[in-house]
Amino acid sequence: MKVLRFLFLVLLPVIALAQQPSTKVMVMEIKAEIDPRMHRYVELALEHAKKTEADIILIEMDTYGGVLTDAKEIVDKIMDVEKPVWVFINSDAASAGALISIACDSIYMSPGASIGAATVVDGSGEKAPDKYQSYMRGIMRSTAEQNGRDPRIAEGMVDESIVIEGIKEEGKIITFSTSEAIKNNFCEAKVESIEEILKRNGVNNYEIDTFKLSTTDKIVAIFLNPFISGILILVILAGIYFEMQTPGIGFPLLAAAVALVLYLVPYYLNGLADNWEIIALFIGLALIGVEIFVLPGFGVAGIAGITITIGSLVLIMVNNNAFDFEFVPANQLLYATAAAMGGLLGGIAAMMLLGSRMTKSKRFEKIILSSTQAREKGFVATFFPEPMQGKKGVTHTIMRPSGKVEVDGKIYDAFSRGEYIEKGETVEIIGEDTTSLIIKKV
Repeated sequence: MKVLRFLFLVLLPVIALAQQPSTKVMVMEIKAEIDPRMHRYVELALEHAKKTEADIILIEMDTYGGVLTDAKEIVDKIMDVEKPVWVFINSDAASAGALISIACDSIYMSPGASIGAATVVDGSGEKAPDKYQSYMRGIMRSTAEQNGRDPRIAEGMVDESIVIEGIKEEGKIITFSTSEAIKNNFCEAKVESIEEILKRNGVNNYEIDTFKLSTTDKIVAIFLNPFISGILILVILAGIYFEMQTPGIGFPLLAAAVALVLYLVPYYLNGLADNWEIIALFIGLALIGVEIFVLPGFGVAGIAGITITIGSLVLIMVNNNAFDFEFVPANQLLYATAAAMGGLLGGIAAMMLLGSRMTKSKRFEKIILSSTQAREKGFVATFFPEPMQGKKGVTHTIMRPSGKVEVDGKIYDAFSRGEYIEKGETVEIIGEDTTSLIIKKV
């Protein structure tokens, strides 16, 4: 009996522990520049956490920052999460990374990690104008206040003019080491791993789910490469051109449509392509179409269409804010412009080189009519049962300059060469134009 009692007392806690449901921990990694792609990654990760009913969301952080607007969007999404959100700074949380870390419920740092240096810089790496610094100070202050951290220290990570006795002197910005962050309530503890964080919080029975992008999202990311974008632009332009040259084939137009979707969708999903930029692209293409089909030549519509098309293609690829390129790195703008121009010039080259060759190929001759159906060879297309040229008739209506004439007791559509002819006048037929007669007054 004593043995059974002993086993019961020993096994009871084990059985009780086994019956407890495991804690679901969703881990996502912010280990790259904060930009539209990272913004979408965080958005998808939080959606995954909600779908899987994760109990704790844990961010593993190592970033030097990035775009302020995307960081603010990420902060807003994190602040709206009802479940605990913890961050493990595995190395660096600078600039936008510091802002995102302060938005989390708890901050943990590895030995040698750092947090701070949140001064806003522009695309060239220089300090941005004061209006951006003021905006960043406000976000840092309000975020720190909401999570019970010192707002003055948060501002001091942005503004070098702020003085905090014993912490910060004028002319410097705050960057805390792990021990300094713990001392000033910007870090809960120094840890070596995610598992240690869970252990410190009494989470022993847990299940870790590390969020990874799906295959579809990884493919979408591939099409954000400027080189790939340039190829897609080439396919779009060349496809439209060859479809116009050979109407009815369908394949060139289909290729252009698929390329257009592959070009626009990734940039739209990642927050780079705004609605107005996409609308501008279609307006540009429409103006080019007007120049080709409605106003032959090379005029205002064509020049405006090409300019708007190239401009919208470039704007879609860069993270501008309504023509504000303050935070767009110069190299990104250069790559986007090179991709758009390269695709356009490549499309023109393809039209010139492949156009003449394709029309001479045997396969091409099978799907289009390449010979002339001349009258001398017996090919005649006419609405009239017999030759009408040279016959006389009477105007059945007033000709202004078109109307109707009566010839041999039958009524036909007709038009003069610009002259006005009263009803009842005798006229001579001088030609035929498909379903109408060409007349002149006798």
